[in-house]
Amino acid sequence: MKKLFALVMVCVMVLGGVACANTPEESSEGKMKVALVVSGPVNDGGFCAGAYEGLLLAEKDLDVQTAYTENVEITEIEAVFTDYASEGYDLIIGHGFQFGDPALKVGAKYPDTKFICTNANAKSENVASYELGGKDGSYVLGALAAYMSTSNKIGMVAGIEGPSQIKIVEGYKMGAKSVNPDIEVFYTFTGSFTDVAKGKDAATAMIDSGADVISHCANQAGTGAIKAAEEAGIIATGNSLDQYELSPDTIICSDIWSTPGLIKSAVQDVQEDEFVGGFHELGMAAGMIDIGPYHNFEDKIPEDVKDNIANLIKDIKNGDFEVPSVSQLTD
Repeated sequence: MKKLFALVMVCVMVLGGVACANTPEESSEGKMKVALVVSGPVNDGGFCAGAYEGLLLAEKDLDVQTAYTENVEITEIEAVFTDYASEGYDLIIGHGFQFGDPALKVGAKYPDTKFICTNANAKSENVASYELGGKDGSYVLGALAAYMSTSNKIGMVAGIEGPSQIKIVEGYKMGAKSVNPDIEVFYTFTGSFTDVAKGKDAATAMIDSGADVISHCANQAGTGAIKAAEEAGIIATGNSLDQYELSPDTIICSDIWSTPGLIKSAVQDVQEDEFVGGFHELGMAAGMIDIGPYHNFEDKIPEDVKDNIANLIKDIKNGDFEVPSVSQLTD
């Protein structure tokens, strides 16, 4: 997996209309076949969009045949995986921790098919999981939120409760408390990565309780949290991609995941027979996570805060500080 440690950041495309599934009309003789399965729309401006951009990069740069299915519910994953495997796809990618168990089940029936799941911990000879170290980015954003809060109350809106999501929430809490041990950190698991209304309602409840900074790790549902912050006139942070354009006067900063580079590199590993089943965790030190610019808030954040955040990022990247990996809620 040597190429995973030399990934580059890739800007996400603004995508147009969506469909439930997209498959090529004809098979391209001799080409490796790769399928991507995501829980939300591929134009969500965040988590799913990054994976789709990686699929497009693989198609363009590696000359592979691609297909994707979006808006897949948990109950549908196994059937979608089975369809692609039975159609002879060489690699099937499930984007999110909920794809792990279905990959193991279907992978056992189709041992010649490779499965890759992001933010999961499923592993076997033909199943590999890559956890994008979101805890690193959320720790930094938690620290930033604590510095910027005047109410000493901040909030994190998460998606479906699971180990990778808990690590992000706990990282956020630890980062905030490293700055202000007495800060109150609200958090909620909406139970959905796609329900924008639930994300907005969760953030609104936090705001009503006094939170003046809102963060999220809820994919499309998280855009609802950003909207709630915008309407309340408070600041928020983005997740997975630089989400500044969603609300330029609200998004103070985003953590950026190099999902496109990971997807492309994973495809290349299979193509070059370098695939290794197992669990792989990659964060800031591996070049997989970074923090975006402050944009409109560049001149509104105190210089000492920016210096402290820059030093924290540097320490994580060079290995002087490792964000603890906590996969169970602490309160």
